[in-house]
Amino acid sequence: MKVCVVGAGAIGGYMAVRIARAGHEVSVVARGPHLAAVQASGMKLVEADQEQLATSLIATDRIRDLGAQDVVLLALKAHQIEPIVDQLGSLMGPESVMVTLQNGIPWWYFQKLGGEYADRVVRAVDPNGVLSGSIDPDRLIGCIAYPAATIAQPGVIRHIEGNRFPVGELDGHETARVREVSALFIEAGFKSPILDDIRSEIWLKLWGNLTFNPISALTHSTLEDICRFQLSRQLSVAMMTEAKMVGERLGAHFRVEMERRIAGAEAVGRHKTSMLQDVESGKPLEIEGMLGAVVELAEMTGIEVPNLRALYACVSLLDRTICQEGVAIRGTREK
Repeated sequence: MKVCVVGAGAIGGYMAVRIARAGHEVSVVARGPHLAAVQASGMKLVEADQEQLATSLIATDRIRDLGAQDVVLLALKAHQIEPIVDQLGSLMGPESVMVTLQNGIPWWYFQKLGGEYADRVVRAVDPNGVLSGSIDPDRLIGCIAYPAATIAQPGVIRHIEGNRFPVGELDGHETARVREVSALFIEAGFKSPILDDIRSEIWLKLWGNLTFNPISALTHSTLEDICRFQLSRQLSVAMMTEAKMVGERLGAHFRVEMERRIAGAEAVGRHKTSMLQDVESGKPLEIEGMLGAVVELAEMTGIEVPNLRALYACVSLLDRTICQEGVAIRGTREK
């Protein structure tokens, strides 16, 4: 298969190396020192028990140079998609599919769903309706990225834990193409069950992200710290309770109990969330898909979410400070 990873950061890079090592033709879209390192020496994946190097990757920052692909893995953060959306069409042939890997509520959430909110645009992640209007939902397969990984240095991905990438069609049907994507991921060494309710799984992953990411960004604390400190654990429970009310109002089912979800985050240990990593690197924060969209959906459904609103206000101000001042805010030291 020809597979293109648009956004070969921590998760995208992890997938790119594994899929390339499974024998597929993989191209990656990256930029800056990370791109230069991959072009010079390939991409290295560091895992607990081994290192893998993918030297056959086609690496570029010019999407239109790559041509039509069989599978496009869209691994950009939500706010990074609109600036390049007009280039994505060049990757799509007659049978191509695009697998979305964004954290949080995706722009396509209400597409192919039906019901009271059918085709509603989620303005937090698609403020101008560009994504909804430009990307054909018939080409999309949803995916939730559960693993934790970091870019250890340019060209080097360090896998922390997890290997699960469940997939599902937007309308819940099991099709030949979703089976092919699942098989591709399994061949690369991932767990990739096919789901008939991808949105409920999105909420399950989001349940933790919308809670632990902003708390970690504001406090410079790891998952273990947040879950073990009583006050932040209580705040996590309050936020997750509000989010669950919104998700259930929209028809989502939470198959895992809240305490088990918190325990799972605690078990990851002293891992810095992606949002905390961005704070320390001085990068824009991935707020809207994780938290802003849930506040928007709460307004849509008439549910009060005071804790989510408070964290959204604080982390949005932090993001503005980082972007306007051009600073990286480091607040932890290795123990």
